[in-house]
Amino acid sequence: MKPVQRAYLELHFAVLLFGLTALLGGLIDLSAVNIVWWRVLLTSISLLFLIKLGEIRRILPTKTILAMMGIGVIVGLHWVTFYGSVKLSNVSICLVGISTTSTFTAILEPLFFKEKIKWLEVGLSLLILPGMILVVNATDWSMLTGLWVALISAFLAALFAIFNKKMITKIGALPITFIELSSAWLFLSIVIPVYYLITLKPIELLPPRPIDWAYLVFLALFCTTLAYVLALRSLKYLSAFAANLTYNLEPVYGILLAWFILKENEQLTTGFYIGAVIIMLAVFMYPVLKRRLVSE
Repeated sequence: MKPVQRAYLELHFAVLLFGLTALLGGLIDLSAVNIVWWRVLLTSISLLFLIKLGEIRRILPTKTILAMMGIGVIVGLHWVTFYGSVKLSNVSICLVGISTTSTFTAILEPLFFKEKIKWLEVGLSLLILPGMILVVNATDWSMLTGLWVALISAFLAALFAIFNKKMITKIGALPITFIELSSAWLFLSIVIPVYYLITLKPIELLPPRPIDWAYLVFLALFCTTLAYVLALRSLKYLSAFAANLTYNLEPVYGILLAWFILKENEQLTTGFYIGAVIIMLAVFMYPVLKRRLVSE
């Protein structure tokens, strides 16, 4: 098998694993914040075998590390709202909301980097609105809260991507991931006791079923660490365009998996899926049109 063909296979497998994260969030019998606490803890431990802590501390100034830790807090909040959306609605609704991340990025990136407005991105963002309206109208009122939480999660994901844009040039992706995820774990380790103290609820940090442990380990080691390593390795042979186009398949894979495994098609209407297709088409059109305009 040629290196490029292997890279495509590895990237698609990584995106498929990313698509499984929402599905596992629906299967694990824990609250959203506790799922994320375990995910970032187990992933951070696994990354210790892939990085050199001493080298990170020697290369990076304290100011940069603190900035990454701040981004880690955003990552933690993004994942809490991500799994919170799954718990409040279902996997499909969550993933449709998350697919608007590129829309938020198109709006926020020029503001943070003081760049000119990219009208192509704004135009495609507007194309997403009819799809979102269809999704909202086709969603049961009891699940609408989950959709709004997913949109918050997409907003946080856009912030995370924008802030990481400058960081990625200073150090490799895996050390950045370790610093950010371990910081997310520290942040949640402070938040969780405070939450239980305020609400007076009993602490339920341990998974109640043996199968939940298996789901958590798979989520951390395969859907996070392995998927991230495969995605990074594929970039040695694939263009950024090809990678971005493939990443857009994550919600598609996730919705299809939820359809076949969780039978969510029984909960959702045709209008929902028409809206989802409109959103996905707008997302897919962006890298294609951008490449065509640049080549011209």
